Amino acid sequence: MVRKFCVIAAALLPFAFPMIHPQAGPCGAAEKKVAEQNAVDPHAAHIRYHFEDLEMDFVFGSLILGATMNRGCETGEAFQTASRIKDGDAASWQEEWLKTAKLVEARGERSLARGHRVSARDQFQRASYYYGAARVSMLPEDPRFRPAANKSRDLLRKAGSLFDEPLQHFEIPFEDTALPGYFRKAGAGTAPRKTIIMIGGAESSIEDIFFYIGPAAFDRGYNFITVDIPGQGLLPLEGKFFRADIDVPIRAVVDWAIKRPDVDPARLALYGYSSGGGFVPQAAVKDPRIRAVIMNNCVVDTGEGVKKMAVATATPDVVRTWSSFKRQVNQCIAWRFGVPMDNLPGLVKANEPFHFDPAKLTAPALVLVANGEYRSPEIERQTKLCIDNLPNPKKRLVITPAEEGASNHCIMENRSLMSQELFDWLDEIFR
Repeated sequence: MVRKFCVIAAALLPFAFPMIHPQAGPCGAAEKKVAEQNAVDPHAAHIRYHFEDLEMDFVFGSLILGATMNRGCETGEAFQTASRIKDGDAASWQEEWLKTAKLVEARGERSLARGHRVSARDQFQRASYYYGAARVSMLPEDPRFRPAANKSRDLLRKAGSLFDEPLQHFEIPFEDTALPGYFRKAGAGTAPRKTIIMIGGAESSIEDIFFYIGPAAFDRGYNFITVDIPGQGLLPLEGKFFRADIDVPIRAVVDWAIKRPDVDPARLALYGYSSGGGFVPQAAVKDPRIRAVIMNNCVVDTGEGVKKMAVATATPDVVRTWSSFKRQVNQCIAWRFGVPMDNLPGLVKANEPFHFDPAKLTAPALVLVANGEYRSPEIERQTKLCIDNLPNPKKRLVITPAEEGASNHCIMENRSLMSQELFDWLDEIFR
């Protein structure tokens, strides 16, 4: 049965991914008082899926089940896996998703060996996503961390080669490293096409982004590009953490895109979700080549939001009361910002450089925000600050409705509705 929950303070930075939400219970006076004192909770629970541990349940329902429409998940596999997981236990979560990933991978290999390309492609896609799911709560020093991430990438590359229009993996030289990415052409030939570049959030990878929106972009005739910037994917293992000049690596992505003859520079959109809803406009303010901007949701000032979060006072004593799943997901976020994993309050200072002035964002802009997130006073404030000050008249605010199952962080649980709103608007802009 669907249950509604109180909106109470989350224990993670406000615009990060994955979507961690607070413990919920009866909506009493004490919980409401906490909610008033802690003004930001973008990751509040709105629907129960399976687990009592709500951090784990939210990731399961939005991150995993949400990928079903884009062939990253099969509901039977997902619920069978969930049935074996010890509630709130990070090690159990990792073990069971790795088991499922290996089973699905083996099934794909059997199909490929027999020449069944479509079946192999579908199995490899889901196996890729399940390896990524196992890594959600895996600390970077875990010996399985890099192999699981590499498996996820290798399998999506293998699946990508089996599409009629291949999903291509590429790398952009950047400083002393390379930014990995995926590109899928909208169709055959070299004619310039409208293109969407998507940048993820504080705990995402290019594999996550493909299963979030890649197929929807292709179906609508858009080239699809996504790239890991410093802080994302495996780049922190190279010492490449989130950085104040986030516009610099994003500019390198735009440079790469517009050099392609099949990318129309006059129809180039940049989309960011979660923390990316702040990274993307920061870049677009400085780069007029970006012809349309989509923010989900709009993060005008990440630092101000973090100050109002429970993470600001998440001392070691507090963290010890959390489930291992919640604790380790938060620690992974800190690691990606170059913050010691035993100092979660350090995320406050780490996020202070991430802000932009909406009045300087001159491109057409779409702001998407889920109904549940918009209930947060701080998110409502930042959303209004953004939309009211954007100078281009071709701007739009869409608050997705809870009654259509579109109330959670980044609208992860209804990617069809999210894609409809986004691409319908973008088609009108690029008409």
